[in-house]
Amino acid sequence: MRIAVAGGTGTVGRHVVAIARERGHDVVSLTRAEGVDLVNGRGLDHALQDAETVIDVSGIQTMSTKKAVDFFTNATQNLLAAEKKAGVKHHVALSIVGIDKANSGLYAGKLVQEDEVKHGGIPWTLLRSTQFHEFVPMSIKAASMGPLVFVPTMVTQPVAAKEVAAALVDAVEAGPQGRITDLGGPRTEQLKGLVAAYLAKTQQKKRIVPLHVPGPMGKAMRNGGLIPAPGSAVGRQTFLEWLEAMDAA
Repeated sequence: MRIAVAGGTGTVGRHVVAIARERGHDVVSLTRAEGVDLVNGRGLDHALQDAETVIDVSGIQTMSTKKAVDFFTNATQNLLAAEKKAGVKHHVALSIVGIDKANSGLYAGKLVQEDEVKHGGIPWTLLRSTQFHEFVPMSIKAASMGPLVFVPTMVTQPVAAKEVAAALVDAVEAGPQGRITDLGGPRTEQLKGLVAAYLAKTQQKKRIVPLHVPGPMGKAMRNGGLIPAPGSAVGRQTFLEWLEAMDAA
């Protein structure tokens, strides 16, 4: 089928595009580089011509609740409006495990996105996943100050971005299902340990400074509120296996 991927060059999006093409689908990527702007809707009508399904793995890197909410509200509304014009039959969106327990920042934006999808008038599927393995180097980059890296106390269950992408393409092929089983990685980990392992692997001499995040977000980080419930789908690749695979990449 013809599949449009919003955010097709991102951490998960690039895998979605590759896997869907490997399975014989006709794929178009919706990114600014391809002349599509989700926030103002520019280029969407043209890009969605003949598309049967849209996979939304677009995102924004921000800690601001307002910026996250604004982005996901505008992007999702514009996508759904263009999908209606184009006759799209299925909207698949990627969300995050535990967002209803930590309603701030990016998580607040994802909650708004989910609500827009559920009431957007297009048959839908929602997959919530845990953080990807790539979350660790991203968090190091964002939280470094000179030789120090500030690491929140956080229980996490990181999953391979490629496995999330495969699950999204599976969802496309299965048709609209509403919210499907959450997906997490194979092991529960402490973020501090993952950061230490990544710093050692990449030979970065930084000192880890534990960070106590206040409020509901911090509580969810510490008490396991951001890991999947028992019975959720489980990925295969561990964080350490991902680290070792970096050498071969």
